[in-house]
This record gives sequence, structure tokens and C-alpha cells, in this order.
Amino acid sequence: MINEPIKSTELIQTQSITPLKRLMVAFIFGEIGVYIAMLTPGIILLTLRVNELDPKNAISTFGWISGITALVALVSMPIGGFISDRIRLKFGKRKTIILIGVILGVFSLMGMAVSTTILMLGVFTWLTAAGTNMAQAGFSALLADQVEESKRGSVSGIIGVLAMCGMFVGMALVSIMAKASNIEKFGALAIASIIGTIIACSLIKDTPAERRNSEKSGENKIPFRKVISSIYPSPRKYPIFTWGILTRFCVTVASCATTYNSMMLIQRYHYSQEAATHLTGILQFAGLPAMMISSILGGILSDKIRRQKIFVMVSPIVVGLALVLMGFASNFTTVFVATLIIQFGFGIYTSVDGALTVRILPKKEDYAKDMGIMNIASSLPQSIVPFIAPLLLGLGGWKFYFFFLAVFGLLSALAVIPIPDLTRKPKEV
Repeated sequence: MINEPIKSTELIQTQSITPLKRLMVAFIFGEIGVYIAMLTPGIILLTLRVNELDPKNAISTFGWISGITALVALVSMPIGGFISDRIRLKFGKRKTIILIGVILGVFSLMGMAVSTTILMLGVFTWLTAAGTNMAQAGFSALLADQVEESKRGSVSGIIGVLAMCGMFVGMALVSIMAKASNIEKFGALAIASIIGTIIACSLIKDTPAERRNSEKSGENKIPFRKVISSIYPSPRKYPIFTWGILTRFCVTVASCATTYNSMMLIQRYHYSQEAATHLTGILQFAGLPAMMISSILGGILSDKIRRQKIFVMVSPIVVGLALVLMGFASNFTTVFVATLIIQFGFGIYTSVDGALTVRILPKKEDYAKDMGIMNIASSLPQSIVPFIAPLLLGLGGWKFYFFFLAVFGLLSALAVIPIPDLTRKPKEV
């Protein structure tokens, strides 16, 4: 059974629609604000705090705190989405979960700043991840709620680069405040996140969630099968949703190969730690424009030709071929070129992935929860790849590592095949 595409007429009857330009401004300020609080602590501030509190065991301590943080992030987004889909406050189902999540996140950020023990630091780190991912669930659902089908590719392409923008804004703030106290550094991130959220919520028009059939009929007992299907949509009834998850999971596994770039530069090419850190920074900064260009242009082109599958199929193949090139790389120049191609290819994917995902969501009343489940496919590889990397390297070295992960690019392209493409004519609003 093929999922029915989301109809714009249904959205108008039940959902307040924010004008697109106004909604885009809300996305830019709101999502960048959330990503500042979500990504910046893990990139640098958590490392600094761990070294302050437990310098002798900093590596292992950072590892287990980060590992648990990843698990918290995995479950927080679908939980936040599940809650959002059921909020009936006049303030709005999406804005409420965004505000709750950001408030939890910024208070926890300040908790990280004043922590005096490793356990205290860990707890506040996990609460920060929980809050920011719950807020992100609300923003993700807005694409499904309020953007008409003919514009989703363009909007998805812009949204695809906001995480990178948030990370760089957060890093810039921390760099500027290098000599500031912990409270000032974490406080700057918290203030930036709050300001972005206030601007976003003031711009977004939102509505409460509708009552569900079981609530209307007064049913108290719900069969266990329905409880399970309320958590994860039935693969038999909604197979396209599961194919979408596999597609996203596999391409993200492939793109996460660059996680070990700094380690590769040290072990494979024998750079010093200082040189490897500098060169890794060059790779990250150079990859951002490539990803931004391909993401924005890919989204616009997708809307223009009304096709999504070709973009989602080509991008993981490009990433996979770049990983093969990385496997054969004999110097930094080749690594640099391969990294740019990976970022460019992944940008193509992010440009259309959001729009495709919205189209294959099973039920309108579960948009946020199902988007949260779909986003697990993006988060999980970020934990899996670092976990299996030592095993892959032990089995066959760096070539085997890159070749193995390149296969996931091909698998991602194959998983797209069962997903139906857009119709040539957009649905009437």
C-alpha cells in the first residue's frame, strides 16, 4: 500500500498557515537558535568542562557522556513529536513544544556551566540534548503542517543548511569569548537560543492539536497492536515510510565517514596533532559552501522539475564514489577534493530529503512524532560509525573503512526505488 500524499486542502481546514516568507524567517532564526544550543556544547564546551573536572580521565569520561547524550537525542525527538501531536493549548501544538524544549535546553546549558562534578555535568548535558531535540521536533513538523507541496523542495533545501549555520554561529560566539568565564560562554549560547526562539514563535501561526478518535468516542482500552503502531507506523500498512528511513539511514552512514578525518590525517599521513587539527578545520570550513550551494540549488531545481527521487538517488551515489576516492587518496589534496564532493553530494540529499519525507508521512495527526522517528535515521549513524570504525580499521585499514561505508551509499540509492515520485501537476491548494 502506497502512502497517500499530504493534501494541502486538508491542512487549510485544520491548520493555521503562516505566510511562506514569514515562516522562512521563523525557520532561520528559530532553528539556528536551537542548533546553537544543541551542537556547540558537544563540539568544544563539553570537552573543556570535562578537562576541568576530570583531567586524568578526560577521554573516557567525554566518551561515555557523549554516548549517553546520543541515546538521549535519539529518543527525545520522537517523544517531543508525540507530545506535540497531542497538545491542545491555544498557543499552538508546535510552538508549545518548541518553547518547552528551548527553556529546558537553556536552563540545562547554564547547569553545564556551573557543574562541580562529572555526574552533574553529565545530567545537564543529557537534559540539554533532550530539550533541544524536543524543540527540533516541533520545527520539523512545521514543514509538513504549513508548506505546500510545490514549495517543499526549496524550503527543505534552505532548512538543510541551518544546522551548519547554527554550529558556526555558536563556534564564532565561543571563539570571540575565548577568555570569558564558563557562565558567560554558556550564557551567550543560551541567550542566542532564546532570542531565536522568541522571534520564531512571534512569527509562526499555529493551532492546537485536534481530538483523536479514541478520545472522541470515549475509548479507554486500546489494543496492544494499536499501541505499537502508534509508536512506529506499521511497515505492512505504510511500507514507503520504512523505505524512507532506510534511505536516510544509509546515506548518513556513508557521509559520517568523514568523522575520522583528523584521526586519518595523523595515522595514515603522519601529520602532527597540531597540523591535523588545522587541516581538519580547513576541510570543515571548505565543505560548508559546497553543501550550502548544492542544498539550496537542489531544492529549487526539485520544485521546478517536480522530481525528487532522482536527487535522492544520485546524491548517495556521489557520496559513495567520493568515499572510494578517499580510500585511494595518497595525499591531503585528494582528501580535500573527496571531502568537497562528499559535502556537495550530501547537500543534494538534504535539499530534497525533507520534502520527500513529508510526502510519505503516514498520518496527518502524527506528523511530529513520525518526523521524529525519521530523524533517528540521521542521528543513529553518528553513534554507529564511531563505534564500528575501530573494527573496520582493524579488519582492513583505511581503504576497507572507506570502501565499506561507500557501500551504504549504493544501498541508500536502492532503497529509494520503491518510493513513488511526485506527480507532474502539484496538488491544488
